[in-house]
Amino acid sequence: MLPVKNARVLVVDDEADVLFALKMLLKTEVKEVVTEKNPELLPALLGRQTFDVIFLDMNFKSALNTGNEGLYWLRQIREQAPQACVILITAYGEVELAVRSLKEGAFDFIVKPWHNDKLLETLHHALAAKQQKGKAKAFSSQTGAGTPILGESDVMQELRYKIEKIAPTEANVLILGENGTGKELVARALHEKSFRAARPFVGVDIAALTESLFESELFGYRKGAFTDAREDRPGRFAAASGGTLFLDEIGNISPASQAKLLTVLQNRQVVPLGSNHPVPVDIRLVSATNVPIYALAAKEQFRKDLIYRINTIELTLPPLRERGQDVSLLARHFAAHYAAKNRRPVPGFAPATLQKLQQHSWPGNVRELQHAVERAVIMADGPELLPRDFSFSTLEVPPLQTAAAALPDAQLPLSEIEKETIRRVIERNEGNISKSAKELGLTRAALYRRLNKHDI
Repeated sequence: MLPVKNARVLVVDDEADVLFALKMLLKTEVKEVVTEKNPELLPALLGRQTFDVIFLDMNFKSALNTGNEGLYWLRQIREQAPQACVILITAYGEVELAVRSLKEGAFDFIVKPWHNDKLLETLHHALAAKQQKGKAKAFSSQTGAGTPILGESDVMQELRYKIEKIAPTEANVLILGENGTGKELVARALHEKSFRAARPFVGVDIAALTESLFESELFGYRKGAFTDAREDRPGRFAAASGGTLFLDEIGNISPASQAKLLTVLQNRQVVPLGSNHPVPVDIRLVSATNVPIYALAAKEQFRKDLIYRINTIELTLPPLRERGQDVSLLARHFAAHYAAKNRRPVPGFAPATLQKLQQHSWPGNVRELQHAVERAVIMADGPELLPRDFSFSTLEVPPLQTAAAALPDAQLPLSEIEKETIRRVIERNEGNISKSAKELGLTRAALYRRLNKHDI
């Protein structure tokens, strides 16, 4: 933990008594305590100096005591000094306001009059969290992870709040959502904000594993276990030991493989192929699927006891069409990213372009938007992206998880529904794989895997 004695603390409150009391309490605990009555001076203050922890009052000039001023200045701090832990202070300890401030990025919330011991304990926790966040950031910079989960819509703020609450626990998490909504991004965020952040994050695309490869890939094998087993090889469970194992597209596991996975999760040990000796594994499991897993369980196509094992906590990611102005925010983010990548100036967006993007239904979700912006940045002729730089297919194919409703026989097995959906889309697009993958909300590689899987 960052030693308290080395910490710099800022206190912002319009009551002189509060500033004096906190300065007296904290000056023997930390390296420096700065106090400020006027929040309007915050931008200049943060521009000159960095702080580890900021105590921020919720109400200043307003007589309504709504906390809106505090929330406004919290947003300003989060934008200008995201490294600082913000602890909000108010005389109105309402749970709703506390939750709202936490969603906005506050570390914690204390109520006037406070207990000195409690306040100092909160300070220690904030500094510990700041150090843990720094470690995770250093690790993610080494691994290439750490992509932010962007979005200001209510659903995305709620999602980030849940991630912050869930990540430090050991709970297994099931992530539900359509293709392209960012399920792996959320899985990585759970890992990076956990106490396992310095350990491996191992991802497995279950849809890419055949029945014969399932055990050897996940559980490993010993030399001589089968014809090509020329040496011992650890599986993905062993590779992720101490860290996080991410099982993507878990809804595609066959009944036989479901039973094997359930046994491993119950016993927390794997038996490699060709061995009779179990190997203990220490993993935090995060799973994801875009299929209606509960509907499969109701039809006895997915084990209910396995669902109970993998979804201690469940997160549902919203489709892009339900995220409002996040479309514009994400478009600008991707434009800046791909402009830098391709050594071009960052383009602007004409108002008509933003309107066009906002009105599109985005069946491929964020992934589709990302590819659309990348193409536009590369192909655009001027400093501003125009509506003509974006072209979308008029065929909006439903995501694979809702495709059953579009087929004449909804009683078909899931694999047949998926196969028929893919076949129809490829026929419509006259065999164009790139266009078909875009409409299905898949990458080209994922579509090729499904073509091989279904022998199309």
